[in-house]
This record gives sequence, C-alpha cells and structure tokens, in this order.
Amino acid sequence: MFTPITGPYLVPFEQQDSPATFNTQPPADIPGKKACKAALAEETERLDELRRKLYAEDRRSLLLIFQAMDAAGKDSTIRAVMRGVNPAGCQVFSFKQPSKEELDHDFLWRTTRCLPERGRIGIFNRSYYEETLVVRVHPDFLQAQRIEIPDNLDSLWQQRFEAIRHYEKHLADNGTVIVKFWLNVSREEQRRRFLSRLDEAEKNWKFAVSDVEERHHWETYMHAYHETLAATSRPWAPWYAIPADDKSFMRWQVAKLVRKTLERMDPHYPEVDSTAAERFAEMRRTLKREP
Repeated sequence: MFTPITGPYLVPFEQQDSPATFNTQPPADIPGKKACKAALAEETERLDELRRKLYAEDRRSLLLIFQAMDAAGKDSTIRAVMRGVNPAGCQVFSFKQPSKEELDHDFLWRTTRCLPERGRIGIFNRSYYEETLVVRVHPDFLQAQRIEIPDNLDSLWQQRFEAIRHYEKHLADNGTVIVKFWLNVSREEQRRRFLSRLDEAEKNWKFAVSDVEERHHWETYMHAYHETLAATSRPWAPWYAIPADDKSFMRWQVAKLVRKTLERMDPHYPEVDSTAAERFAEMRRTLKREP
C-alpha cells in the first residue's frame, strides 16, 4: 500500500477537528509571489520526468481529485501545476450537473468511466464527492436520481461515505494512487474574487448569479466538507486541505505534493531482458551497415 505524504495540510485519518482549524491563509513567513512562482516552475519541471517514467512503466496510475468552493482556483491550479507535463500522459475531466444518462446509474458510474489507465495521471475537477457536498446542501437534487430516499438523510450520507471508502480502497489495491485536494478559500476572499469577475470585463464569463446565491449556504457547505473529509481521508486516499486565499502559494503546495507523491511511487523505465538486449545489438549492427 502506498504511504501518503505527511505534512501540515494532510487531513488526519478519521479526524475530528472543526473546519475552522483548516487554514485558508498561508503561513506568515512564506516567500513572496515571485518566489512562489519560481518554486512552482521547479516543481513542474521535475514532474514531467516523473510522468514519463510512470508512462513507460505502465503498471500504476495516479488520480488527483480537486474539490473546492467556487472561485477557489481549481481550474487555474490544474493548468499551472500540469503546464509542463506532456498531455499524452495526462487526462483532465470536469464533472458538473449530471446528465440524464448519468442519473440512470449509481453515483460512482460517471467518474468510473474516466479513471486513468495504467501509466497515466488522471485529474478530476470535482468528482463523486459532489454527492456528499452540493447534493447534501441541496437534498432536493436526490429526486432526479430516482433512488429510495430514507427519512433520515444522515444515513444516506453515511452509506455514501462507506461506498467511497470501499471504492477508493479497491482502486488503490489495483494500482491507482489517489491524492485529493480541498482548495480551502475563505468566504471573504471568495467575495473579492467574485467582485473581480464583475469588475473586469474579460472575467465576466466566469461569473454566474447562482455563485452568489450559493454563498447563503456557506456554513452548510463547510459542515459538509468537514464531515466528508473526516469520513474519507484514509491512508489509501488522503485529503490535503490547502490554504487557497493566496493562489501562488496554493499552486506551489499542490505541485510539491504531486511531485513528492510521484517520487514516492518511484516509477522506473522498463529494463529489457537479455534476449532483447542481444537483438538490440544485432539491430545496431544492421543499421550501421546500411549505406
């Protein structure tokens, strides 16, 4: 079993802390924005070499899951962290409102179809965790799923937590290393970013009226995140709560954790056996004899 990277942002397994203990601000002594960007560039450069080895080895895969409130920076973080990685070995899937086809299946079906093949890095921008976050905040969404809804909804969330734990354990047992990031933005910083989207014409397309309406449910969302992380951060699929109020610091920390994870996976280029090596020598001689 893969051993997760420890550190200040690892959500303790079966932790009981209040969501308020998850920092949205980085430490006071962090380097400036320029230094964070330089550190990020160093991380991404190292990432691509590790990605090439993972692809060549073709035995395991890496699944990165990103969850966050709106405007926390999921899209930009994924772009920044994976910028130097060859897209041939990386797949990104975004999950929004489920389609009719997806609602005709269990809640894990639509993401299962998008799991990374061996040798690849898969990225989920939102995921099956929406079923214990946004659906928990808006339980009326359950009507569209056409499932039996218990009177005590808490039992449904507990069932889904259990299903997710077993699902992720199954994936881990079969060669998929799972790392999950909660980009933890504060309510005040989200407000500032929404205002920026309204004030700057080139950002207007990012804004939706529903984003502001969801702010009325902030405390409910925080409660849902707290219980979800506590119930599903496990050694085989750890959660990391990354402070998201400073984007440059956040991206650097995510990249560093991904790089450390790949280093711990320790992928290697395949070695050829002696028979193949002899054939290589013969082919080398043949190629050199060509006019």
